Amino acid sequence: MTKVKICGITNLDDAMYAIECGADALGFVFYEKSPRYIAPDDAKAIIDQLPPFVEKVGLFVERSAKDIEAISLKSHITLAQIHFDVDEKFLDSIAFATLPVVRARSKDDIYKFKDRYRLIDAYTQEYGGSGKRLALEWFEDSDNSKIILAGGLDAQNIMQLRGYGFYGVDVSSGTEIAKGLKDPNKVKEFIANAKSI
Repeated sequence: MTKVKICGITNLDDAMYAIECGADALGFVFYEKSPRYIAPDDAKAIIDQLPPFVEKVGLFVERSAKDIEAISLKSHITLAQIHFDVDEKFLDSIAFATLPVVRARSKDDIYKFKDRYRLIDAYTQEYGGSGKRLALEWFEDSDNSKIILAGGLDAQNIMQLRGYGFYGVDVSSGTEIAKGLKDPNKVKEFIANAKSI
């Protein structure tokens, strides 16, 4: 069954509702230029009230390995999403579980970190939450079992992913009523549809 991450969580109500609907992971954006930014202390206040067995993911942009480790421990996230261009050495230098993000410009990019679980998003100038979609044909002849797909997904187009075998999907803007605020109906429908593919 496809794993689902709801990203851009900024309040406890949205977090709890996403979990109730079946979300496997929640994303907290620790990038200050994002409209979905949440301070590590505020994320911790939410995370400390969540039930167990839900992955709590922190999104990082242009931070050092030491910063990522410190913020991860302070906020009580369980996985650090590295949303900027790094190499294997950088990932291995972080003493914390990591998920690299590939901001794909071409089909060749989807094979970066092919031996790791990775999140693949459409390349944009800004980082994440743009609603820009990737070309699905890039994935037609590849092993997608370690890929979490992001970029422009919503409750309707998620059904187009049936048969591709992605490990998971990641959504932010496709479940929002406003930036940083979730629409309960969109969250519920997205998770239900994603779990059915």
